Amino acid sequence: MKLVVLYLVLLKATITSFAGLASLPVVREELVVKGQLLTDTQLNEAVVITRMTPGPVGLYVVTVGYYALGIPGACAGWLAMVSPALSVIPLVHFVGKKYDHPRVRMVLQSVVLASAGLLLAASIPLATAALTDPLMLLIALVTIVLLLRTKIDTLWIILAAGTTSYVFSTARLLLVGLI
Repeated sequence: MKLVVLYLVLLKATITSFAGLASLPVVREELVVKGQLLTDTQLNEAVVITRMTPGPVGLYVVTVGYYALGIPGACAGWLAMVSPALSVIPLVHFVGKKYDHPRVRMVLQSVVLASAGLLLAASIPLATAALTDPLMLLIALVTIVLLLRTKIDTLWIILAAGTTSYVFSTARLLLVGLI
């Protein structure tokens, strides 16, 4: 029974958060505080292990499952991690057949708009913290224009922004050193 409960807790954590460690408060509350299947130290170790290995940050639920119930717990964690993605496949198949229906189309458009809103809401604080001087503002504006007006691959835009920042910061240091 503990295995099923562990799976359901980890599933709840992975379904309700879309950003890896955003599920951490749910996991801690359910498995450390209430269930006492895990200690804070074990939870921290699970996060550290995941951060040191390649792959998604949300993979830590597999290590959490292992610490809670051994190999069967790790399997429950893995299943909880992949269940949302696997459940999308039949949903896409169903929606694909019904896509022409106005209600289905409206629901999908609403989900896309809500996702865009969430991305925008998460981006604004990041952008605000990064816009520290006129050069950063210029890089942000040029990036927005390039993304909206051209088909340049984002990798090239990121490399150009990093190179520009590096060249200007090096030039500033040289100027300060020469004065």
